[in-house]
Amino acid sequence: MANIIIGGVEGGATHTTVVLIDSDGNILSKARGPGTNHFLLGMKECRRRIAELVDDAKKEAELSEDIPLTAIGLSLSGCEQEETNQELVRGFLEVYPSLSERYAIGSDTEGSVACLSNKGGITCIAGTGSNTILINSDGSKAQCGGWGHILGDAGSAYGIALEAIKIYFDDNDDFRKSPYPTNVVWNTIKEHFDVTSHWNLLPHFYTHFKKDHIAALCKKLSVCANEGDELSKLIFRNAGKDLGRCISAVIAKASNDLCDRDGGFLVLCVGSVWLSWDLLREGFIQWMDEHTTIKQLSLVRLTTTMAVGAAFMAADRLHIPLPRDYKQNYQEFYRYIRKL
Repeated sequence: MANIIIGGVEGGATHTTVVLIDSDGNILSKARGPGTNHFLLGMKECRRRIAELVDDAKKEAELSEDIPLTAIGLSLSGCEQEETNQELVRGFLEVYPSLSERYAIGSDTEGSVACLSNKGGITCIAGTGSNTILINSDGSKAQCGGWGHILGDAGSAYGIALEAIKIYFDDNDDFRKSPYPTNVVWNTIKEHFDVTSHWNLLPHFYTHFKKDHIAALCKKLSVCANEGDELSKLIFRNAGKDLGRCISAVIAKASNDLCDRDGGFLVLCVGSVWLSWDLLREGFIQWMDEHTTIKQLSLVRLTTTMAVGAAFMAADRLHIPLPRDYKQNYQEFYRYIRKL
């Protein structure tokens, strides 16, 4: 047991975190680096970045880079398909044989669910992109979203930024008039992208596309909303509805034991968009009240890194004993209770 070291890797489109955990459940080291979504980077670069971060964590823990870890849990954005997941793992074993003896791999949402329980749960990620996943206690899954910036990033920072830009374009074209003045949003867009005309925005979407840069507009829009701009506030209310829609979609497929927990359904909320909960709340509650029969659910956020959940996922799948206290990993920030 003393020589068992498990790595956990949490990787999104923007950043990646690695932790190393010993057989007593202690975190030995952490490392942080750039995004590792293989659909955006390619598998070769994804592996290189992860291997470099794991080696950094080994150095911090004073472990030899030449001795493989017992296991690594990879909880990565873009890892929803088993075939491509195993292709990614095979590459690690072939190109980086000293990194780890074994691997467990899943989506970023799977690792986050593992932070809450090994009996399943719900995670709603709203960061640069978005994805919501349910894992039942029998291992069955349901997913809503997670299809990327073209097919589905509802409620994400990218989705919020895109809606703001699209509202301006539609209003400027007289195609669909905005319900509120667009001047504050448009000035914020111009400042963020350093442009003077909507024509100058086109290369950012069609020539030099950078999803994380577009998504970064969301933070500036949240400032506008908090300062009272009505259009910005509406965009965040709509994002709250979208996140409520995603969560209720997977809850409809949840097993009864997930409903019977104290506080109802436990939903782990991950990503920077959730930091604007005060702006999302009205739309979220409206969706729940008007479109669902859900009686109670608790929204919680992590008090640790999702990389810890990735390590737990590896331990569970590979049958490696690893002590843990789940309640130390999260904190409730809102409880929805349906009014009778």
